[in-house]
Order: sequence, then C-alpha cells, then structure tokens
Amino acid sequence: MVEYRYLLQQEQYTEAKPFTIKENIKNQAYKSKPPHQRGFLYMFNKIKSNIFQYFIIKASILYAVSYFIYEFILKRYTDFDQVFIRKIIILCTFILETIGFKTFASREVNDFQVFGLDGSNGVWIGGPCNGITLMSLFGIFILAYPSNIKAKLWYLPLGLLIVYFINIIRIISLALIAFYYPQYLNFNHTYTFTFIAYSIVFALWMIWVNKFSFITNCEAGI
Repeated sequence: MVEYRYLLQQEQYTEAKPFTIKENIKNQAYKSKPPHQRGFLYMFNKIKSNIFQYFIIKASILYAVSYFIYEFILKRYTDFDQVFIRKIIILCTFILETIGFKTFASREVNDFQVFGLDGSNGVWIGGPCNGITLMSLFGIFILAYPSNIKAKLWYLPLGLLIVYFINIIRIISLALIAFYYPQYLNFNHTYTFTFIAYSIVFALWMIWVNKFSFITNCEAGI
C-alpha cells in the first residue's frame, strides 16, 4: 500500500489526493491481516472491481446453490415439485372450465401429472415443464445484477409472477392444441412456446438492465 493514489492521465502519472480517514483505516486493517488473507482480499477486490465479471461469478454461485437445493433436497426429500404442479393444474382447470371446457387431470405418474381437455390425451407436466427452472433463472439474474435494493424488492416478485403466468398460458395453450391439433403438439411444445417464454424473460432482463441498473458500460467492462 502506498500513501497516495496515482492516476494515469495522458500517459503520465499525476499525484492524486491523499487517502481519506476511512480509506486509511481500511488500509491499516488490510495490513494487519495475515499474508494469505491479504492475498484472498486482493483477488476478491480485483474480481469485484470488474462488475460484469463479478455478476457472472455471483450468478453462477446462486445457480449452483439453487440447483443443489432443488435437485438434491426438494425433489428428493419433499413433494414440493408435485404440489407445485398440482397448483398449476388447479389454476389451468379453473380458467378452462370458466370459459366452458371440460377438463381432466391425473395424479402423479413417474414424477409427471397429466392434464387436458376431455376427449384428448392431454399434456404431461413434469419437473422440466413446471416453470421452476425459468423462474429460478429470472430470479438469479435480478439478484446478481447490481441495482437498487428497493427496486429488487418489487421487480423480483412482479417478474416471478409474470413468468409463472407465462407458464400457465403455455400449458393451457398446449392443452388446447392437444385437443384440436394434436399433430402439432410436439413442435409447439419444443419450439414455439419455449421461444416465447425465454423471449419474455429476456425482455424482462433487458428492462431491468436498462431501467434499474446503476452501472455504466465502462464499469461493466463493455
């Protein structure tokens, strides 16, 4: 640590202002730590200084933690997955029956549940189709990306609600396709609604970055 900060301007070093009292206290605390801790703090601050790199690392850690909790705790030791799917089916049933359709639903079969209109084979709803992964990706992005905490407190739940209802609309649409045009079910399931869902989530991300982020392109390393 040096006594003064130096900034590179026009290919020459010019002396900057002395450290503030707060910065001097931090410097003294840094010097008092063992060498291995100083090395760790240096690397951490180096990573943190590049906001985009810091965001990627933070998002990766959050994704790894959420994946572990979901796959190895919730799915293995609880019925969270199936309860969540049943809630989706209840809402889809309510919407379709309100507008005059008759529906059916089965209980769990090999981690899947079947839902559809009477007279069709319906659609199978399992872990990959319940929207939890998409909601997790959205939530991780918002949590990891630098912005005002107050904005996160309302944008995160609002976004999760939007993603949830996107999945409801997707399942209702697939149930209608399975009834009227079953030959197009696989294509629309695999491509059409996947593209639509991820496009909307991407749009929500872009709104967040452009409207609520407090970092500049320069700070992000772009």
